[in-house]
Amino acid sequence: MKQEPPAVPGDAFEALRSALAGHVARWTQGAEQCETPIPGLTLYRHDLPTPPVNCMAWPSIALTVQGTKHVLLGGQIYRYHSGRFLITALELPVVMQAVEARPDRPYLSLVLKLDACSIAELAMQAGPLAPPEPAALAPGLALGETTEALLELFLRLVKLLDEPQALPVLAPLVRTEIFYRLLMGEQGARLWQMVSLGSQNQRIAQAIEWLKLHFAQPLRIEELAAHVQMSPSRFHRHFRALTAMSPLQFQKWLRLNEARRLMLAGGADASTAAFQVGYESPSQFSREYSRLFGAPPRRDVQDLRHPAGTGEGALQVRKARARP
Repeated sequence: MKQEPPAVPGDAFEALRSALAGHVARWTQGAEQCETPIPGLTLYRHDLPTPPVNCMAWPSIALTVQGTKHVLLGGQIYRYHSGRFLITALELPVVMQAVEARPDRPYLSLVLKLDACSIAELAMQAGPLAPPEPAALAPGLALGETTEALLELFLRLVKLLDEPQALPVLAPLVRTEIFYRLLMGEQGARLWQMVSLGSQNQRIAQAIEWLKLHFAQPLRIEELAAHVQMSPSRFHRHFRALTAMSPLQFQKWLRLNEARRLMLAGGADASTAAFQVGYESPSQFSREYSRLFGAPPRRDVQDLRHPAGTGEGALQVRKARARP
């Protein structure tokens, strides 16, 4: 009896990708987003290309299983698809856009938030294994190669959504294995840095958290640098390397996005929103708002409330949401 030749790696990869895409498509039918009962796991779908979206990306791994998405950090575009995943090691303000999506083949992805406590415990359990050498002053966002092993783990995780009784017991085990594989893989250095006490990544993450809580206050670089125990010059250099922004630009991004939320959800006018987020000059606020969002505050909010279109090239910018 003639034996069938063994499947080539590409066949196995495509089979896993297709199976995972089928599960994501089923759970996201009729919606762009599906929050799952698995902690930190969200499924996403876009039936059409999207306009650029300003949002805060959380520490996470974003695994695309169909279509393509672009992420802009500073002046660098990161393009990820079924062959590449996106990993984010700290909170970063980015611009995201699904560029390949259509009704018969939608953009589909899974996003799993990174659990710093779990990763730190795994790093300790790794014992004699030395942490990988991180690239000098590397951005806090990177692309990695999607492997069959990673697809298989995510497929096991998503399949548990159909087993609600087994989910509380087995899902944490699969999540832990995903974190372990990432920690031991090509992007492991970023995760080691993320959880290592006193690392530059952790100090910058502390500074970002401070900025989120105090963005409406005047920013004094020397005081913030001292708060995270770095010299002002070193702090500024590492902050820009990791976030592609200066601390002042980061604060401005936070202020403008909060002002947008106040106008859109809270009904505040532009002047009121400007003062609430720390601006003293409404004209300066309007200039900087237009530069970030592409339209003056009033027109931008009107476009968000009454969008003219949703296809690729649409002029409106959707409400910012933290989603890779």
